This record gives sequence, structure tokens and C-alpha cells, in this order.
Amino acid sequence: MTTATATASALTDTTTYRPGKIRNRVLWTLQIVLGLFFVIASGGPKLVIPRTLMENPPENLTIPLGLLVFIGVVEVAGGIGLMVPRLSALAAAGLSVLTVLAAATQAFIAGHPEMAIFPLVLAAIFAWIAYERRGTLPARTR
Repeated sequence: MTTATATASALTDTTTYRPGKIRNRVLWTLQIVLGLFFVIASGGPKLVIPRTLMENPPENLTIPLGLLVFIGVVEVAGGIGLMVPRLSALAAAGLSVLTVLAAATQAFIAGHPEMAIFPLVLAAIFAWIAYERRGTLPARTR
């Protein structure tokens, strides 16, 4: 009878997943460092000096101004979202998709598949952060 009760209570248990203390510190360190990177070094220049970036493309890849600004907005929003506890899982998932698309652009459009490694590593890190922070998602999106 005890086994049946324990099994029934385990099935109805609605506790949310939370990473351990050390894992939580590692996650927050990654989230803050990557969030600042995307706000300051990646998305910020796309919003502050987009015309300069369009005139001097790094990989002989011309991107329309509207798309460049949109990417900058998404990167800055994702970077800020990584540092907000309630938004961290969604921001990490969004940045994971963004970095996979960046890797595909590097590999197939720009013709530099070796440059796709860094965005793919970032995509894996963001996917891990999103998985670990899944407890912060509202019940409807889980």
C-alpha cells in the first residue's frame, strides 16, 4: 500500500526543476557573461553603427540595413533576457535558434564553414541554459 501511495504522489507532484547550487552559479555566470557579450559586443554595434558595418562587411557578406538592425535588436533583447530570471529560458532558446541561423549563414551563404563552429558552440550552450532554466517557464509553455 505504501508503494502505491508513493507512486501516486510522485505522479501528482508538481514541483519545478531547479539546478543544484554549483550548477546554478555556473549557469548565472554564463548567462551574465554571454548576456553582456550580446548586448555590448554583438548587438550593440549593429544598433549604434549599422551603416559602418554595412560599408565594411567582415566576410564579404552584405546584409540589408533593416535585417542588420533587426538582428541587433534580437541580440540585445536576448542578452537582456538572459540576465532576467523569468525570461532566461525563453531568451536562451531564442538565442540558440539565432546562433544556429548565424552558423548556417556562415557555412552556406558566406562560404566559410570553418566560421560556423563558434555560433554552433554558442547554440549548444544556449540550449543547455534553456534546458536547465525550464523551471522558470510558465506552466502553459512547458
